[in-house]
Amino acid sequence: MFGYRVPAPDEAMLISGGRRGLGGAPFRVVTGHGKFVLPVFRKTRFLTLSMCEAEVVEHCVTRQGIALKVRAVIAFKVGNDTESIVNAGQRFLSDQDQMSVLTGRIFAGHLRSIIGSMTVEEIVTERQKLATEVLDTSKSEMAKIGLHVDSLQIQSIDDGDTGYIDAMSAPHKAAIQRQAQIAQAQATQASAEAEQEAARNQAEYARQTAIVQAQYSAEVERAQAKAAQAGPLAEAHAQQEVLDARTELAERAAQLRQQQLVAEVVKPAEADAERIRVLALAEAERMKIQAEAAASYDRVALDRMLIDQLPLIVKEAASGLSGANVNVLNGADGLGEIAAGLVGQGLTILDSVRNNLGSPAAQGQGEGQGQREPLDIKRYLGAPADRGQADGGQADGGKCDGGKGDGPVEIQ
Repeated sequence: MFGYRVPAPDEAMLISGGRRGLGGAPFRVVTGHGKFVLPVFRKTRFLTLSMCEAEVVEHCVTRQGIALKVRAVIAFKVGNDTESIVNAGQRFLSDQDQMSVLTGRIFAGHLRSIIGSMTVEEIVTERQKLATEVLDTSKSEMAKIGLHVDSLQIQSIDDGDTGYIDAMSAPHKAAIQRQAQIAQAQATQASAEAEQEAARNQAEYARQTAIVQAQYSAEVERAQAKAAQAGPLAEAHAQQEVLDARTELAERAAQLRQQQLVAEVVKPAEADAERIRVLALAEAERMKIQAEAAASYDRVALDRMLIDQLPLIVKEAASGLSGANVNVLNGADGLGEIAAGLVGQGLTILDSVRNNLGSPAAQGQGEGQGQREPLDIKRYLGAPADRGQADGGQADGGKCDGGKGDGPVEIQ
């Protein structure tokens, strides 16, 4: 559009005429956008904001009095703020190339001043320190003219024909050369060791190859020998198998014969022995049962015999009273008491006889004789004559006086 102006991205548009700029500036500053400018009443100019370069080559004298030729490069530009653009526009708008010339002169003066306060060793070993000090001392001056320094690089330092820097670097050079020689010797040694190692590896590989070839040859020879012996070995194996089969057959025949002997001889003998043992046990058991039955029968027979002899016992006991004088004082009751006493006496005699006959001595005597001795009742009761003698004399006869049973029985 007619009258509308737009600055480039690395430019600042300065509009003069009309109202004054910010802070009383003689022009207005426009960056980053366009502005409508009256063609006749306003005038526009453009100030570059791009990077500029200034080179400084200066002869300086150090604190030690040694002359040095220092070469440096300064990278600078106009500041982005309005104040810096106004300051730079007022100074360099008509001739913007003067920014590099003036910057070089400013830095040359500060470079001479700072190098004069340093030694050659400091300048050589601490170049960054030198550049930092130069930048710090020139910052305020550069800001006054609207310029901003981005970097300062010391490119070279030369002492001319004095040879001071070379002499200063001689020990380092010697050390470096010595290290280089050592490194070269080590590299040579490493190379020789590598060659020797390679030779050893080749020799080891050749040895292993020869060993493997020899092993292969031996295996081939063994295989050939084995193949040649395959026929005889097969025949020998076949014969061995036949012998093994015959041996096994003979062992089986022997086992079969042993089993036949066991079945024909041993088993029948064992069966006969077992039959005889069972018969003997049965006979012993039968004899034991017969003995127990015989003993039981003898006991029953003894009791029966005693029972059969009971009347005789009572009779014998009564016969002992035949010669005695018996006076019945209480009549019928007295006779009953006499009869009861005779029966009790007979039972007592019967128990005594049974106990004597049942004692082990009596049984042993009977068993030793093979038969039981006849029962002698008189041996237990005594003869009538003996009883009479035991009572003190011959009985005179008895007399019973009957009565009414009012008194006891008296035996004289």
